[in-house]
Amino acid sequence: MNNILELMSVAKTYFLQSETIEVLKNINLSVKQGDFVGIFGPSGSGKSTLLNIIGSLDAPTSGRVLLDGIELFTHRDAELSLIRNSKIGFVFQFHHLLPEFTCVENIALPALVRGTSPGRAHERAQELLDRFGMSDKGGRLPEQLSGGEKQRVAIARALINDPRIILADEPTGNLDYENTAKLLEVFVHLKSEGHTIILVTHSLDIEQVATNVYNLKDGALDVM
Repeated sequence: MNNILELMSVAKTYFLQSETIEVLKNINLSVKQGDFVGIFGPSGSGKSTLLNIIGSLDAPTSGRVLLDGIELFTHRDAELSLIRNSKIGFVFQFHHLLPEFTCVENIALPALVRGTSPGRAHERAQELLDRFGMSDKGGRLPEQLSGGEKQRVAIARALINDPRIILADEPTGNLDYENTAKLLEVFVHLKSEGHTIILVTHSLDIEQVATNVYNLKDGALDVM
């Protein structure tokens, strides 16, 4: 099976006025279609930086990133935006739902950006809500949802364009134990359907559900 994601000798260094900070050092990672990759590490270890590079939100200082056969950082920003919209679904610690939009409208937004008709985008958004047991929440605003419900809406939004890979940055960071368990069940179910997932976290709960777990420490990525 071909790799859907390849990182080759990826490094990220920040050059400040008085010091040089090496956040990532010679990162190599291969991910196949259907893998559920967990990346564990303490706060400040560079997990979010690594995920942002995988998602083309930030460029490495050196190294190569190939997603679905596309070498990301040979493309201009406008082209990268199109690649992100069509191939990557993002789930963040803070759900980033637009407060003035309903659940359906929030979920449909990436599809509308892609050019899907409003009718089909909203239909697909409601289908995703149905799938996550939130059929009656489509017309609600984010402030009317619990923390766990907001994150399920965020996952639905990440899925709206049928991405090749889902990137999740500390998605359970603000949830209690019960909602954390429920959300991890959602990711396990997505994996069972063939979705490819990379989830970064500071919680070792990820060991219970991921198929491949790595530890990011001192800028290096090691198998746990």
